[in-house]
Amino acid sequence: MSKLVVRAFSLSLDGYGAGPDQSLDNPLGVNGKKLHEWAFATRTFQKMFGMDGGETGIDEDFAARSFENIGAWILGRNMFGPVRGPWPDESWKGWWGDTPPYHVPTFVLTHHARAPIEMKGGTVFHFVTDGIEAALQQARAAAGGKDVRVGGGVSTIQQYLRAGLIDEMHLAMSPVLLGKGENLFAGIDLPALGYHCTERVPTANTTHLMIMKR
Repeated sequence: MSKLVVRAFSLSLDGYGAGPDQSLDNPLGVNGKKLHEWAFATRTFQKMFGMDGGETGIDEDFAARSFENIGAWILGRNMFGPVRGPWPDESWKGWWGDTPPYHVPTFVLTHHARAPIEMKGGTVFHFVTDGIEAALQQARAAAGGKDVRVGGGVSTIQQYLRAGLIDEMHLAMSPVLLGKGENLFAGIDLPALGYHCTERVPTANTTHLMIMKR
């Protein structure tokens, strides 16, 4: 059965999934890149950016698993780019160049309509203006029985958590403190929503946490 999942989502020790002040120079917010150093070193992510090599081991195992059985993605508007408000034109097509790392239909939550964008490598961005449940319905239809992955950002994951729609989360807790930014746990009572931690795997670079819905 298709599941709604969060995978390889990096957090700081104090719960931040992104730094403040996202911009073209800081797509993950100020200091946000530090959260993902565990992933950048893995073979999976090196290959994603067109490079050879990369580390193997536990971090690589989790990185590779994060892409398994994914038939569609859901992203918040900020995960797609820094443009706010109505689209000024059609020029912005994401942070990732001509070949984004998704390779499947990808649904972007927004308040402003835009025609789908077909990219190289199989990614097609669809822009959904009628909320998280509509995006999930469209993503599940496109996934063809495979899982749907919520890529973020923090606000998008929170919305799906509050609605009780996420089946499982893999969080990677990096050994850094951000102090400010977007905190995944702000206003979220995970036990009350039916979530519990089923697995904890520490490595030198991060701690992998699996959180499931009962």
